[in-house]
Amino acid sequence: MSLPHAILTALLEQPSSGLELTRRFDRSIGFFWSATHQQIYRELGRLETTGLIRALPQAGPVRGQKKEYEVLPAGRAELARWTAAADDPRPVRDPLLLRLRAAAVVGTAGLDAELRRHLDLHRAQLAHYEAIGRRDFPAGEEGGADPLQYAVLRAGVGLESFWVRWLAETVESLPPALGPALGPASVERSAQGAAQGSAEVSANPS
Repeated sequence: MSLPHAILTALLEQPSSGLELTRRFDRSIGFFWSATHQQIYRELGRLETTGLIRALPQAGPVRGQKKEYEVLPAGRAELARWTAAADDPRPVRDPLLLRLRAAAVVGTAGLDAELRRHLDLHRAQLAHYEAIGRRDFPAGEEGGADPLQYAVLRAGVGLESFWVRWLAETVESLPPALGPALGPASVERSAQGAAQGSAEVSANPS
């Protein structure tokens, strides 16, 4: 997924200003493809320069009015081309998974609280998706306007359900904290102690 195609999708759904796009990203598209206000405005400029969108004509003085954009035929064609293109699955890159791998080496101190914090966040997001489903698709797929939009919502519900289940199981199986990780100074002192002990054994053989 790329930001320009996300913007083309949003503008085909409804012509919008940069500010309105930012709000729509916060409410919907941002759940699976986030972008800042500055990123959206920069991309709008590029899309306009390349002839994929245009600013709608404004009635009255331009000063102080929000510029709204719509998709041109070239933009629709580009979005259709991208929609039909092949794209391989992306590997998961989540810092929490790397943190667990690291904890297996340096100890689990502090990890329980972080896992529980993530669990609370995913539970809240799952509840939000379920509320959207009850509001926009009261009868499931048959209750909404577009089955593809419902499929996206089901993907969100499924992903959050996985994280909630996995985090709960991981918290339950977490071993006792092994203490803070050794810093460089502690490692050096431990190495020095081991070397001193070896020297003493060599000097005083049994």
